[in-house]
Amino acid sequence: MFGSFASSRLALTLRRLRSRFGISAPRVAVRTHLPWHWRALSVAVLAGVGLAMLAWIYDAGQRLGGFHQGASEHEIAGMRERIVQLEADLESARKVANASESRLQIESTSQERLTAQIRTLEEENTLLKADLATFESLAGGQVGSSGLAISRLQILPVGDGQYRYRLLLAQTGEKKDKEFNGMIQLIATVQRGTETAMMQFPAAGEPVASQYKVSFRHFRRLEGIFLVPGEVKIQRVEARLIQDGVVKASQSTML
Repeated sequence: MFGSFASSRLALTLRRLRSRFGISAPRVAVRTHLPWHWRALSVAVLAGVGLAMLAWIYDAGQRLGGFHQGASEHEIAGMRERIVQLEADLESARKVANASESRLQIESTSQERLTAQIRTLEEENTLLKADLATFESLAGGQVGSSGLAISRLQILPVGDGQYRYRLLLAQTGEKKDKEFNGMIQLIATVQRGTETAMMQFPAAGEPVASQYKVSFRHFRRLEGIFLVPGEVKIQRVEARLIQDGVVKASQSTML
């Protein structure tokens, strides 16, 4: 009995050893043990590589779609520089245009002044020629016994009932070196409707205005303005040179 028990126990032990170390024994995986910091570093490297790949894929997608941020910023910067350059060119062009306009205005103003001066000189030349003809006639003895003469009487309408008169006074003969002091008087023949009347400037009894006072030695060109009512039409004007209430010379003109 004791022997059978021992043999059965030995058989059980052998069976256990055979099942653990034999062909039917379970497979065992042998793994190399790594420290935790190396494992963390490996994970970080792999994560960085993955993020870089994602960034490259995103950048490539933007390039293909035309929305690359770097290129857009570069183009925007270039456009801003171009705008600044264009604004500078525009400002320069404006300055040149303003300078040209100023020169044109100056030239136009100068031309207008020259034209006005030429016109004035032509008028003065015409007046001088007429005065010369008058002086020649006076030198030829075409004056009154007083040695005083009125010539070149002109009556020009100005507007609103105003008329401008122009005339030339001269003194020859023995009294030419003596100053003449007197006044000029205008007698206008006017028509009002069907009636004809006479108007005197200055009016009778009216104080003599400064424009009608005359003082000269050899000759003097005189001009002024007188006013008539708007409904009056002037037909004839006579200019008289008066001294001490005596008419020394006269001349008339028709309108």
